[in-house]
Amino acid sequence: MAKKTMSTYEREMQNPEFRKKYQKAYNEFVLSELILALMEEDETSVRKLAKAVNISPSVIQKIRSGEQTDLKMTNFLNIAKEFGYKVVLEKGDSRIALQG
Repeated sequence: MAKKTMSTYEREMQNPEFRKKYQKAYNEFVLSELILALMEEDETSVRKLAKAVNISPSVIQKIRSGEQTDLKMTNFLNIAKEFGYKVVLEKGDSRIALQG
């Protein structure tokens, strides 16, 4: 059997430093995409969301664009709550709902 050739992605992911940087960037991307999707689904403007969760509109815009990389947990929880979601930590059969 012929040995499968690894893709560039597979080779790079074997490097722990690259993998760590990739995961950090990916998590930031996912956060901004999540906020965008929630706002779009609910047809909520930046200003409306900012007012509802008591965050400056510029911070909301930075979250949407991916520039804001250090979002406070309370701000994230308040944003999720504003759209009717709960954030839950889950481990095995144990679940903890976080409150904003």
